[in-house]
Amino acid sequence: MKHLDPIPLNLASQPFRKERAQLTGFVILCVLLTCTLLTLCGLIVKSRTQAADLRRRIDADSAKLRTLRLEQSKFSSVLAKPQNADVFSDSVFLNQLIARRGLSWSRAFRDLEEVLPPDIKLLAIRLPQVGQEDSDGVNRVQLDMVVGAIKPQSFMVLVKRLQDSKEFGSMSMTSQTPPAQNDPYYKYRLTVAYAQKL
Repeated sequence: MKHLDPIPLNLASQPFRKERAQLTGFVILCVLLTCTLLTLCGLIVKSRTQAADLRRRIDADSAKLRTLRLEQSKFSSVLAKPQNADVFSDSVFLNQLIARRGLSWSRAFRDLEEVLPPDIKLLAIRLPQVGQEDSDGVNRVQLDMVVGAIKPQSFMVLVKRLQDSKEFGSMSMTSQTPPAQNDPYYKYRLTVAYAQKL
């Protein structure tokens, strides 16, 4: 009698498939998507909170600005009255006079000496136009001066030094005169911003 090998039969209505690996992948993907969704929701809530805080600050600053503009208009209307015009012009004149007297000429010349190249002469300097004094005590003025240079290249060195200096700011040249028969200097008239710490 021959021995027969058993025939594998699957009596289930659906054939057996290895779905455990697929299910594990789907679960991991769902967990990652859920974490991403929670992170995005947290970021949205945080950005909405920050935007609300920013809107509150903007509203508060706008209210302060409106109050300050209202006060400024009240002060301007008081200053615009004809009986106050003389007092206002006198106070402006006195403030400028005080600011000019507050400028130390010896310090201004010392600061100029540091930036002037050796072959440039300071030929003239005029009474400065007074600017505003900052809250940190810096008196800002416009120096109007005339310098003389043997070579035009020396003036370019002066311009670079003025730009690199902490005390001097923007500069504009108003006129230039070439050398004459008995005057060997190129003359440059310039206006430069000068900030002197009081």
